[in-house]
Amino acid sequence: MSSHAFADRLRSNAIRRRFRDPELRAVLWLGLLTVVLTVLAAAQVGWLQLVPVAVLTVPLLLGAVLLGPRTLSWFVVFVMVMIVVAASRVTLTDRDAAAIGVHFLLGAIVLFVAMRRTYLGVGGLSDELMLLDLTHRLDQGAIPPMPPGWLADSAVLPAGGTRFAGDFVVAARVEDRLEVVVVDVSGKGERAGTRALQLSGAFGGLLGAVPPAEFLPAANRYLLRQDWQEGFATAVYLSIDLVDGAYEIRSAGHPPALVRRAATGRWEESESAGPVLGLMDDVDFDASAGSLGVGDMVMLYTDGVVEARGIDLEHGISNLVATADHLAVTGRGGGARRLLEGLSASTDDRALVAVGRRR
Repeated sequence: MSSHAFADRLRSNAIRRRFRDPELRAVLWLGLLTVVLTVLAAAQVGWLQLVPVAVLTVPLLLGAVLLGPRTLSWFVVFVMVMIVVAASRVTLTDRDAAAIGVHFLLGAIVLFVAMRRTYLGVGGLSDELMLLDLTHRLDQGAIPPMPPGWLADSAVLPAGGTRFAGDFVVAARVEDRLEVVVVDVSGKGERAGTRALQLSGAFGGLLGAVPPAEFLPAANRYLLRQDWQEGFATAVYLSIDLVDGAYEIRSAGHPPALVRRAATGRWEESESAGPVLGLMDDVDFDASAGSLGVGDMVMLYTDGVVEARGIDLEHGISNLVATADHLAVTGRGGGARRLLEGLSASTDDRALVAVGRRR
């Protein structure tokens, strides 16, 4: 193959890749739509007189959804020019002129949003879908499949109905051992969500990679290295043997884990204790050890589950166990979420994990 033929082939492949770009296809279709609507709005013949200049708002708003910030800026200018072209071809009333002024204001707002998206590094629908995927990963905290005879479920409910939460769940199963950590990052909603996203990845890498006794100290050192202004978090960590049911619970400034004994039907608070993560180095995290028998269950949760305005911690825990007794976590998915939704409304993020042995 000659050098000219090779260069032509490279150019051809580059053009094909270019036209496969979804944003390029979107801007071409939107440009065509804008031109067609401009022609219709400018034509004052027959029924076309009913087509207003305001119809050009449609591609403007579609562009705000589909296009990245750089392309969107030029597209807004293009639409504004088309509005001027269409308006110059028709007889405008004072009301029409005012409406066109509103369209220019709308275009300025879209430009402002485009510049803000450029600053944030969020470009168009594809990047927004990426953010949605990241929030799904943060929200799910999926517990790995459990062996026969075991059940587990988890749920995270962000505050205010947002997609971001400062609470998260990370779990890993290493051979016959399950490790779960429930974390509450300082703050709530979007402000804490970005830190929670980073911590969930880091803590997920630690689970199963360090001995159970070393997990919280390692997590604490990681937080200290971040040097965040509001860089503290509380956590409760569970390590459980899926063969004999032996478990260890360690806490870092977190509400106590709860263990339900099938023999008595009573819930017990774990006695593990330790300081909040990210405040000081060289700290110890005491373990609370025990064993889950058939029908027993351990429940981990964040403070948003048990704390609310006018309700102290003890009353909140009492409400939680009462709700848990009436709404058993089935292990088929959804039980933990229904349990959280059955509690009184909270203005804080909420997370809950339940792990137990089937009867």
